[in-house]
Amino acid sequence: MLPAAIIGGMAPRTELTVAVAIWDGVEELDAVGPYEVLGAWAAMSDRSIRVLTVGQERRAVSGSHGLVLVPDLTWEELGRPHVLVLPGGASSLQVADEALLDRMRGFAKGGTLMTSVCTGALVYAAAGILDDKPATTHWSALTSLGRYGQGIELRPEARFVDAGDVITAAGVSAGIDMALYLVARLESEERAREVCRYIQYDPEPPI
Repeated sequence: MLPAAIIGGMAPRTELTVAVAIWDGVEELDAVGPYEVLGAWAAMSDRSIRVLTVGQERRAVSGSHGLVLVPDLTWEELGRPHVLVLPGGASSLQVADEALLDRMRGFAKGGTLMTSVCTGALVYAAAGILDDKPATTHWSALTSLGRYGQGIELRPEARFVDAGDVITAAGVSAGIDMALYLVARLESEERAREVCRYIQYDPEPPI
């Protein structure tokens, strides 16, 4: 179920912190899909893994379809996560938020593995994180992705693209594929298959 790839490991740490960003207008499945996969991984793994949500404030936010979520931590409380998942939704506001872009640059420079789903890639592009790298996003935003960054190699057919220190996924459901790949990259393909079975995920569409 996972694509053939040379899976790179991550140096062992006492605890691996995975943060999923949420805000008003976030695309729900962009956030909740990876959260489900990575939360299941945390429950199954022998490693100490903490998966949490992060937002500007500890207050309820409403997703693009009305689902209400409450962040576990604020950005200030989070510190630097080992892995960041940046979903899409209301991204036009985020690409104009210089404080957020600076935070993304700081995480990237500090060694955080930067991952995105859907139009979250536009934010990374605006921050310069995708310059001269291959990347993807939702099919409707591919042209915009190329405009925000410099020398980005667009991969329109890819479900996700691993560029080493940054991984971008296509739209919405592609975030689940990307999160399963993360489990394979950070632990093993065997563990990723166990998570896939647990969430009963079948990537073949029913229609």
